Amino acid sequence: MEDKKYKIKNAPIGVMDSGVGGLTVLKQLLDICPNEKYLYFGDTKNLPYGEKNKTELVKIVKEIYDFFQQQGVKAVVMACNTSSATAYDELKDDYDFDIYPLIQVVSKCLSADKNLKRIGVMATQATVNSKKYTTELKKGNPKIEVIEQACPLWVPIVEKKIKNYDEKNIIMQYLDKVLDFNPQKIILGCTHYPYLLETLSKYAPKNLFINPAKLFANYIRESLQEKGLLSEANSGSVEYFASSNPDGFKQNAELFLTIDTLPHLIEL
Repeated sequence: MEDKKYKIKNAPIGVMDSGVGGLTVLKQLLDICPNEKYLYFGDTKNLPYGEKNKTELVKIVKEIYDFFQQQGVKAVVMACNTSSATAYDELKDDYDFDIYPLIQVVSKCLSADKNLKRIGVMATQATVNSKKYTTELKKGNPKIEVIEQACPLWVPIVEKKIKNYDEKNIIMQYLDKVLDFNPQKIILGCTHYPYLLETLSKYAPKNLFINPAKLFANYIRESLQEKGLLSEANSGSVEYFASSNPDGFKQNAELFLTIDTLPHLIEL
């Protein structure tokens, strides 16, 4: 029995996103849980998730979960707001590993602060359409007021490393609407958006924005600890997988983390 428990503890953790944005979450996990073995799956073939409908997304996420199941993971981290919003509820009971959905976890943490009464959310179109942030935040605090704003042009800027774009127009056409709401905090509700934080801080105070990655990673660590699932290994590792263009994934990943080896190509 002890041997089986040890094997589960030292099983890998799957981390998934539509591309490289979820590396913001992986980076935090590596800082606070450095002895874990991570399998990061960047679904570059189906990027961007924000433009897909719920049926498509559930099918895509199921294929990634199936891949992780084959790898014998002990947990899956949905380091993607869009998939958390659309696919988690549909699939959460179909697998025997723990699943951590970004939106639900972050909303639970933030709504516990009763001083937060007005929150803005900037996210993909699919996340905003789902109203998942509003629903989850109000579960913890029914009186909280939330505005959700889709920012469809932001992910392509990050993934394609676009430099020469009309910065003020592309940032402010979305940010203005949220600032008019006078929020106390603005959640960067897509894991790609923290890359734009320095740009955003030209137009609004930097401390107004919340990068959910740290909150999310801390919650996951506490949860694994409570369940007795933290690894007992002396060191950790990361293995990367991409559903298309591993070279492009590695190049884009440099925005967030240094990757020494080319990701494995896994065709879903």
